Amino acid sequence: MLGFSEFVIFLIVVALIGVFKCVCIVPQQSACVVERLGRYHDTLTAGLRFLLPVLDRVAYRHSLKEIPYDVEPQVCITRDNTQVKIDGILYYQVTDPRQASYGTSNFEQAIEQLAKTTLRSEVGKRELDKLLEERDTINTSVVAALDEASMTWGVKVLRYEIKDIVPPDSVLRSMQLQITAEREKRAKIAESEGERQKQINLAEGERQAAIANSEGEMQAAINKAKGEAEAVRLVAQATADAVRLVAEAIEAPGGMAAVNLKVAEQYVGAFGNLAKAGTTLIVPGNLADISSLVASALQVVKAGSATR
Repeated sequence: MLGFSEFVIFLIVVALIGVFKCVCIVPQQSACVVERLGRYHDTLTAGLRFLLPVLDRVAYRHSLKEIPYDVEPQVCITRDNTQVKIDGILYYQVTDPRQASYGTSNFEQAIEQLAKTTLRSEVGKRELDKLLEERDTINTSVVAALDEASMTWGVKVLRYEIKDIVPPDSVLRSMQLQITAEREKRAKIAESEGERQKQINLAEGERQAAIANSEGEMQAAINKAKGEAEAVRLVAQATADAVRLVAEAIEAPGGMAAVNLKVAEQYVGAFGNLAKAGTTLIVPGNLADISSLVASALQVVKAGSATR
């Protein structure tokens, strides 16, 4: 039999165990669902909470944080009968711990199955090309369907994202060929556009060069004409100045004597040149007439001076 001291120790141990059973510490962003005699009693939030021994027990524990849930990949069939493998992930948050505990036996499995079903339905409405382009639309449709159904589960589906869409290998090869052909087409178009622009630039350059050459030739012709006109004017001016100087020289004292001497020299020189030009010597019929000829020439010069 136990002694008194051992019995006291046993009671103390039992009391401590009871105290520990009555105390419940709930972490931050967590909730505990308490059942009393098998029925829902209360939802405990973060902090130190006390339970009745034997009568109360913590039946469910839930995290109130946003939780990512990886949805297993599945094969879906598009509108054009192409099988694609789609992998997605969803994010949910427990908003009502009581509903999450009693609304469904396993809310995570329910969310996953509903997400897969909705995804297959959305994929079946679209062809493969549209499927690759409309990821955001599909994600929104899946979230809307999950949000409507999960209201009775105490869970809020925040968003759904398609991680990857994998078509069959044959489709991937066809897509790669299509992409290659499209790139080659774009390259040829860009090359032709470049050649076209090159020809345009060359033609424009030739036109500008022709215009510049014609303008240069025109300016050169204008400058030449101006130069010739200026030369003619200068020659005329010089001739006029020479004539005026000769006239002034004739009118000056001794001018007529100089003119007589010059005329005589030219007359004699003319006969000398005739003698050099041939073997025949030409002389006046009467050498005495030389003085009369010179006198006639002087009379012409005087008449011209008198007229001025």
